[in-house]
Amino acid sequence: MSLRSTAILSAVGLLFAGSAQTPPGETITVDASRPGAALNPAMFGVFFEDINFGGDGGLYPERVRNRSFEFTEPLYGWSKVDQGGAEGELNIRTEGALNASNPHYLRIRVYSPGPGYGVTNGGFRGIGVESGAEFVFSAYVRTPGTGGPKSLKASLLGGGNNVIGEATLAGFSSQWRKYEATMRVSATTPRAQLRLMVTEPGEIDLDMVSLYPKDTFKGRQNGLRRDLVQLLADLKPGFLRFPGGCIVEGRRLALAYDWKNTVKDLAERRMIVNRWNDEFAHRPTPDYFQTFGLGFYEYFLLAEDIGASPLPVLNCGMACQFNSSETAPMDKLEPYIQDALDLVEFANGPASSKWGAVRARLGHPAPFGMKLLGIGNEQWGPRYIERYKRFAAALKAKYPEIQLVGSSGPSPAGQEFDYLWSNFRGELKGDIIDEHYYMAPQWFLANSARYDKYPRTGPKVFAGEYAAQTAGTARPTNRNNWEAAIAEAAFITGLERNGDVVTMASYAPLFGHLDAWQWTPNLIWFDNLKSYGTPNYYVQKMYSTNAGTNLLPLQINGSAANPQNGLYASATLDNRSGDVIVKAVNATASTRPVTIKANGASGASARVITLASGDLKAENSIEKPTNVAPVETAATAAAGAFHLQLAPYSMTVLRVRAR
Repeated sequence: MSLRSTAILSAVGLLFAGSAQTPPGETITVDASRPGAALNPAMFGVFFEDINFGGDGGLYPERVRNRSFEFTEPLYGWSKVDQGGAEGELNIRTEGALNASNPHYLRIRVYSPGPGYGVTNGGFRGIGVESGAEFVFSAYVRTPGTGGPKSLKASLLGGGNNVIGEATLAGFSSQWRKYEATMRVSATTPRAQLRLMVTEPGEIDLDMVSLYPKDTFKGRQNGLRRDLVQLLADLKPGFLRFPGGCIVEGRRLALAYDWKNTVKDLAERRMIVNRWNDEFAHRPTPDYFQTFGLGFYEYFLLAEDIGASPLPVLNCGMACQFNSSETAPMDKLEPYIQDALDLVEFANGPASSKWGAVRARLGHPAPFGMKLLGIGNEQWGPRYIERYKRFAAALKAKYPEIQLVGSSGPSPAGQEFDYLWSNFRGELKGDIIDEHYYMAPQWFLANSARYDKYPRTGPKVFAGEYAAQTAGTARPTNRNNWEAAIAEAAFITGLERNGDVVTMASYAPLFGHLDAWQWTPNLIWFDNLKSYGTPNYYVQKMYSTNAGTNLLPLQINGSAANPQNGLYASATLDNRSGDVIVKAVNATASTRPVTIKANGASGASARVITLASGDLKAENSIEKPTNVAPVETAATAAAGAFHLQLAPYSMTVLRVRAR
C-alpha cells in the first residue's frame, strides 16, 4: 500500500471513530446467566422491489422482452428479419385478441418467404444462456386464413449470428392455442438473440412469446432464477417483504399494484409500465415494464422456498406522494380494504373459501400461514392516518391475529415522522412501524444508539429500508463499498441490542442489474449470467445467520456505554443452538486487542467469523465476488476468556457454547 493510500485510510479512520488512538486491552463482558428480553429470531429478512430490472430481466427469468406486445410501443424490443429477398410485413393488431387484459398481438404476413421472414428479440440487454441449458420455447399461435404457414422456427443466435439452439412449433389452427417445444443450447453467451422465422406464405398471429429456462430454483414452473434465489436462501432470511416499495403505490392510482391481477393465468395478467421507467433522468429506461409473471402467488412460494415469513404490502388508496399524490376519496376506499381482506383469505383461507380456492387452483392447497401485512408503503400525513384507521378497523375485526405494519414516512426524523409516530403510539395503537434510512455512512455510525431511548412498550420498529449512501441519497455515484457496509454493521449492533423494540430489519433495494439499474447501492448485483453479494450483503448475512433468541447484558470496559471509541458490540443467546453470540465492530483504522468474557458460558473453544478490509473503498464484483467476504477461524479460551485482535474496519462474530 502506498503512503498516500495509508494517509487516506488514516483520515477516514478519524472520520469513523473520532480518533485512530485506541486504549489497549479493551474488554467486552457478557453475562450469559441472565438472558433478557426475547428477540424475534426471524429479525433479519429481505425486501424485494421490482427496481433495477430486479423482477423482469432478473429474478423472473423470462428471456423475451415485451413477450405480449403490450409495451407503449408494441414492437419495442422486436426487429424485422427478411432474409434473401423475403417480403412481408409486421402488424400489431387487436381484433380477436387473446383476452381483454392482453389486447395486442403480432401478425406476420408473408408475401414471399424466400429463406425466411420474421422477427428477432434481444431480450433484457441480451439473452443470457449457458451451454447445455434447456429452455421451453412457447407462444400462443393461430393462422387466421386458410392455407397459412404450418410451422414457426425459433433459433437462438450467439456470437457472429451462429445458431446455438433451435426449436419448431407446428400444427396451427384458426384458434388461439399455446404451443411449446424444448430448446437445448450449445454455447454460453450473455447476449444471444431469439429469431422467429416463417418460411411459407400467408398470415400467422403470435402472442405471449416466451423462452423460459427449465433450470429454475427448485425446478418450479414459471419459477425464479436459481442463482439469485440461492443468494437469498443463503441469508436464511426471517421474512420476505414484497412487492415494494414505491411499486405498491404507483405514480398514479391507475398504475398502483393490483395483487389480484397477478394471480390470474399468465396470459391474463395485465402488463403496466414500471414505476421506475423514467423516474431518474440519469438512468431513463423506456423498456421497463411489469409483466407480473412474478406475482403474489410466486412471492408466497418464494418466501416458503427460502424459509421466510411472507410480508406483503398493499396500496392504501394513495399513489406515491413524491409523484402525483393522487388519493382515493374516503367514500371510494372500500375496494382497497376488501383487497386486503381478500388477500388474507388467499394466503390463509381454506381451499373451500373463494380466494383460498384460487390459491389451491394455482397449485398450493395448504395455507401459506401469513402473519404480517403492510398497509401503505412510505405514506405520511393526515390522509394516510385516516385511511390506515379504516384498514385497521376492518382487518382487526376479521383477522385479529394479523399484525399490521404502518408507515413512518420516507425519513428517519422530522415533523411528519413525529406526527405519524404520535398517532401510532396513541389512538391507533399500532403493531409494527416501518422506518427507512437512506443516509450517509456517518449517520449510521452516529445513530447506533438510536433505539436505546425508545419506549419499551407500544409499537415495535421495522427497520424496513436501510442503506448507507456514500455520495448522497439516490445519487448514481453511490457505491457498495466497505465504508458503507462497516457503517451499517455498526448501526445494526444497535438494532440487535434493542431487539425488544426493533423486531425486523432489511436492506434495500435488494437487486441491481449491472446493465440496467436505476438506483444504487443494492444488496446483490447481477448480469445476464452471473451474480454476487456486496460487502453489505455479507454484513446482513453475518447478522441473519447468527441471530439469537434473547438479549444478553453486555458491557465494554466495565461500562454499559455502547459504542466506545469506535467499538460497537451486541450479544445474544440462541436457545436453539445453545450458543452465546457476541458481535463486535471495530470502525477504526487500528487493530483492537479485545478480551471477550462470556460469564455463564462453558465452551472452551469458539467459532470466530470475521468480515474485514483495510480498504474502505473495497468492493465485490462479478470478477471478484468474494473480495470482501467472511472468514471463519477458531478461538480457544484462556483463563475463561477469549483474546481477539479485532482487525481495522472489521466485524467479528464469536459463538461459544453456553452452560
